[in-house]
Amino acid sequence: MPLPEAKLFRSRPESRVDESHRPLVKALLNKLGEYMDTASLAEIDLACEFGAQAHEGQTRQSGEAYISHPVAVAGILGEMRMDSRTIVAAILHDVVEDTPVTLAELSEKFGEDVALLVDGVSKVSQLELDSRQNPESAETASFRKMFMAMAQDIRVIIIKLCDRLHNMRTLGSLKEEKRQRIAKQTLDIYAPIANRIGMRELSTTLEDLSLQNLHPKRYRAIKKMLDSNSRGRKSIVDEACLKINEALGRHNIIAEVGGREKTIYSIYRKAKKQLKIDLRDIADINALRVITDNRNQCYLVLGIIHTLYKPRPASFKDYIAIPKANGYQSLHTSVFGPYGQPVEVQIRSRAMHRIAESGVASHWRYKTDTTDESAPQQLAQKWLSSFLESQQMSSDSGEFIEHLKADLYPDEVYVFTPKGDIKRLPRGATALDFAYSVHTDIGNRCVGARVDNRAVPLYENLRNGNHIEIITSNRSRPEPGWLNYAVTSKARSTIRHYLNKQKTRQSVKLGQKLFKKALWDQGYRRIRIPSNHKIALLNALDLKDWPELLADIGFGKRLAPLVAKQFLAEVMLPEKKTRAKPKSNNKTNYGKMTIEGTEGLLVNYAKCCYPIPDDRIIGTTTSDKGLVIHRLRCANTRSVMKHPDQFFHLNWSENTKGNFEVLLTLTARNQPGVLSELTNIIASHDANINKLTVEEQAGNVSRMLFVIEVLNRNHLAEIMRELHLDKSVIKLQRSR
Repeated sequence: MPLPEAKLFRSRPESRVDESHRPLVKALLNKLGEYMDTASLAEIDLACEFGAQAHEGQTRQSGEAYISHPVAVAGILGEMRMDSRTIVAAILHDVVEDTPVTLAELSEKFGEDVALLVDGVSKVSQLELDSRQNPESAETASFRKMFMAMAQDIRVIIIKLCDRLHNMRTLGSLKEEKRQRIAKQTLDIYAPIANRIGMRELSTTLEDLSLQNLHPKRYRAIKKMLDSNSRGRKSIVDEACLKINEALGRHNIIAEVGGREKTIYSIYRKAKKQLKIDLRDIADINALRVITDNRNQCYLVLGIIHTLYKPRPASFKDYIAIPKANGYQSLHTSVFGPYGQPVEVQIRSRAMHRIAESGVASHWRYKTDTTDESAPQQLAQKWLSSFLESQQMSSDSGEFIEHLKADLYPDEVYVFTPKGDIKRLPRGATALDFAYSVHTDIGNRCVGARVDNRAVPLYENLRNGNHIEIITSNRSRPEPGWLNYAVTSKARSTIRHYLNKQKTRQSVKLGQKLFKKALWDQGYRRIRIPSNHKIALLNALDLKDWPELLADIGFGKRLAPLVAKQFLAEVMLPEKKTRAKPKSNNKTNYGKMTIEGTEGLLVNYAKCCYPIPDDRIIGTTTSDKGLVIHRLRCANTRSVMKHPDQFFHLNWSENTKGNFEVLLTLTARNQPGVLSELTNIIASHDANINKLTVEEQAGNVSRMLFVIEVLNRNHLAEIMRELHLDKSVIKLQRSR
C-alpha cells in the first residue's frame, strides 16, 4: 500500500523541522498498512509531523529525539491492531504535558475524541510527577483521575500501558534510584491493572522488566537456570506434545498443541512464596497449551490428556464454566508427564485464546462483540464503575490505595447466592464480604449467615462452591470490629464511612461539652451562645459551620481551652483586634498553621529549648506572648507540669513548613580553619547560622554555640551526623 504524503503544521513559514524521525514514521506506517486504509494512514502521518514539530528540540535521557517515544508507543498499539484514533492519540499523548499545544488545538486539528484521549492519558501521567512531591495524597488523587478517565474510555489505560511498556524497555539511560522507583510502581500498579483488564501478555512483560530492574541478580539467576535447562525441558514438552497430538488425531480432533514459556517473574514469585525451595524443584516450569476449535472440544481434550497422563491431585481448575473477573477462560490441569515430570497444561478455544492474549484490546484486534456481558470490555467497565462507586465514600488516601491494591490482586473464590447466581470474591473473603457484595443495605443489617445450610458467624471464611444465605435484622448496625475480618474494598469502605459518620456525631456532642466547660472556666456564663458570636469565631478560624468546630474539639484536633480563649478574644474583647499585630519572624509564626488547633492565635517558640517540628511539645499561655511552645522536657516547664490546667499537650500540623531555630553546643579542637570547616558543613545542608558564639576553654579546645535554622528533626539529624564525623569535633549536643 503506497504511503500518503503528510502536510506539515508549522508555526512559522521559515521554521525548519528536523527530518531525522522520518525513517521511524515510515516503519510505523508500513506496519499499520497491514490492516489500515489510506485515509487512516494519512491521518497518522499528519499526527507524527504535528508531534515532531511540537516536541522539536526535546530529547529523551538517551539523547534520542523525543518524538521517537510516542512513535514507538504507537508501534506497540499497532501490534495490537488498535484503531487509528487511538494511535493518533498515542502519538500526541505528551504534547499537552510537555509543549505549549493546548487541548483546544488538538480538538480542532484531530477531533474531540482524540483530545479527550490525550487529556485522559495526561491525567494518568500526572501520577509520576505528583507522587514524588506529596506521595500519599497526590498519588491517590492521580489514581482517582486515572480511574475516572478509564471509566470514560478504556483506550486511555491501553495507551498508558503501552507508554509504560516502552518506558520500561528504555530504562537503561536513567539513574538507578529512578529506575527502581519506576519499576516498583509498574510492578505494584500498572502490571496488575493490565492483568485485571485481561491484557495478560502485556502484564507479564511488564512484570519481567520490573523484576529485571528491581532485582537484577535474581532475574539473571532464574534466566540462567532456564537457559541451562532449556534442552531438557524442551524434550519433555516435545514428547508430551507429540503423544497428545497422536491421541487427538485418533479422536479426529484438530487442535494446536505447543510448549508455553513460563515467565521469569512467575517463577520468581513461586520461589519466593515457597521460601527455601530450590529453583530446579519448581513443579510447573514445563508447560504446554492446547488450542481447540470450540468449547466442547476443550473438555474432550481434557479427558484425553487425563487418560494419557495421571493428573496431579487438586490441580484442576475450570475457568470456562466460571471465567475469571477479567473474562479469562481456560481449563487448567497439571499432570505427571514424560519421565514422571510435572507438566502444566492449559486448554482453551481459539476465541478464548484471543481474549486471554489481548483482553480489552481484543475488540479492536479481532472485531469482537462488545455487547456481550462476558466480553472483556464489559467486564472491565463494570469493574471500574463498581470500584469508583464504592470509593466515593473514602476520603482517606491510605484507604483508597489499600482498596485499589486489594482489587488488583483478587486471587478469587466463587460462591453462590440462594438463587444460584455466582459471586466472585477475593480469597480470604468472609460471609460479611458476601453480604456487602449483594447490597450495601444487606451488609449494614446482617447478623449472621448460613453456609451450605449451616449457621455460621459473619467472620466465617468462604470456600469455592459455598451456597450462602445472609440473615439480617433491622436493629443491626456496622461495628468497628467488622473491619478486622472484612476483606473486600466495598465492605471496608462502607463500614468505615458509617463509623466515621457515627464518630462525627459523638465528637460533636463531646466537643460541645468540652467547649462549654472551657468557656465556664474562663468566666463566660451564658447558657446559649448567640449566633453572631458563633459567626465571629468561625470567621476567625476560617471554618464553615459550628458542628465542624465542635467535631474538631471532640476529635482532639483543637483544644477547648485555646478555642475558648480565641472566642473571648474575638467576641468579648473586641478592642484587642485594634492592637497592632507583631510582625512574624523566624522565632514567631503568627497566623501560620504550624501547631494543630492554633489558627488565629499568637504563637511563640521558647528560646530556652528551641522546639522544632517532630519534637514532643506542650504550650503555655501568657498575656503578652500568647501561646508559647516548649519542648516536653524543657527545664523551664517543670513547675508548670505540676498543674495540668496551666499547659496543653500540642501536636505539629501535618503541613508544617518553614525554618525553626535550634541551639547546638559544640566542643572542638583549636586548629586553623576549624570554624570555616564547621560552618561550611552547616551551610552545605541549606541551614542558616543566625548566631555564633565561641568561648576558649582550657586544653586547647573551644566551646561553640550555634543558633541555626532547620526544617525539622530529620534535617537537624543530618547536620549533626556530618558534624560528628569531623575529626576536630570532640563533643556535640543539642542544648535543652
